[in-house]
Amino acid sequence: MMYKKGRATYNGNNKKNAEKFKGEHNQNNGYYAAIDLGTNSCRLVIAQPTPSSFHVVETFSKITRLGEGIINGNMLSKPAIRRTVNALKVCRAIIDEYSPLIRMRFVATAACRRALNCEDFEKIVAKDTNLPMEVISSKEEARLSVVGCMPLLNRMIKRALVFDIGGGSSEISLARITESGRTFIEGFVSIPYGVVTVSEAFPGKDMTNLAYDTIVERTKKILQDFEDKYQITEAIANQEIQVIGTSGTVTVLGAVHLNLPRYNRAAVDGLALSGTEVNKVISRIKNMGYEGRCRHSCIGKQKADLTIAGCTIIEALCSFWPVSEITIADRGIREGILLDMMHHQKNNYFHKDGRYRRMYRKGRSYDKRKSGGH
Repeated sequence: MMYKKGRATYNGNNKKNAEKFKGEHNQNNGYYAAIDLGTNSCRLVIAQPTPSSFHVVETFSKITRLGEGIINGNMLSKPAIRRTVNALKVCRAIIDEYSPLIRMRFVATAACRRALNCEDFEKIVAKDTNLPMEVISSKEEARLSVVGCMPLLNRMIKRALVFDIGGGSSEISLARITESGRTFIEGFVSIPYGVVTVSEAFPGKDMTNLAYDTIVERTKKILQDFEDKYQITEAIANQEIQVIGTSGTVTVLGAVHLNLPRYNRAAVDGLALSGTEVNKVISRIKNMGYEGRCRHSCIGKQKADLTIAGCTIIEALCSFWPVSEITIADRGIREGILLDMMHHQKNNYFHKDGRYRRMYRKGRSYDKRKSGGH
């Protein structure tokens, strides 16, 4: 990622570069915004629709560790709330630059689902940022991850297993592509392990082999119930199911495999690693040790413990199922939100005079002039 004044951008794109995409700023080609507030980080993306997808004009990402310490009492801590609200204020300032938006959606996931004081947190967010936060279910989180990864689906394979390793939980979805090209989810499972909760459950600079193996085995037990219900082992062995991984850990695997001097989304997004390559890069990351991961340009101190925690989930998946290849996705919930909103906006969700016929539940219109913006 490239940073400028606290913002991160894909491929160096920003509002200045977006000018050529403006055209007529109306209901059909204006800006859309998506915020994904996870257990570990806060991510914003602003984009404009294109004939086939969308063009990203600005992104912001900040590690806030909202779920820090949540395993001890299921409460969001005051420092975590403060860090997160500060990040959301930056999101709000960026959104105001692009207002009025056609649609925006701001979702919160595992940490907020789990927190007993989530309602208090929502009130603080509303008061300090005036952003409409929506705590989504694990099922909706899984669906959005699949929608976000759709551009990477191999239309010849027809089925996909998409896994998203989050901070507080990990979602695994089994999706099918119909003959008409539509994608629907056959089933999903939410694993109660994420990079933050796993790293905090086994504190210390590095996980012991026993701790690592414990998470792997516990994850396999959960996967067994999923397998018993959907019987997908044979289909994966016959390469009838494409396996797609989306998360910070998965993209780190791609970057380390490619020996990148610094992270490059264009090189990693869509990269396919064989099962053997996945095992090799996980071993490489484990052998680096905590200090080695801190020094690695694509991991760093903020992700040193989280990356090894995420590797436990990936290793469990690859050892439980006969995975021959994983497609790496540097995309997920945010992109799923954007594609959702643009698809429904495209299908005439407003009057001929431009006024919205109804408020689509998966995205709200936003104008700082009407929302108390500054």
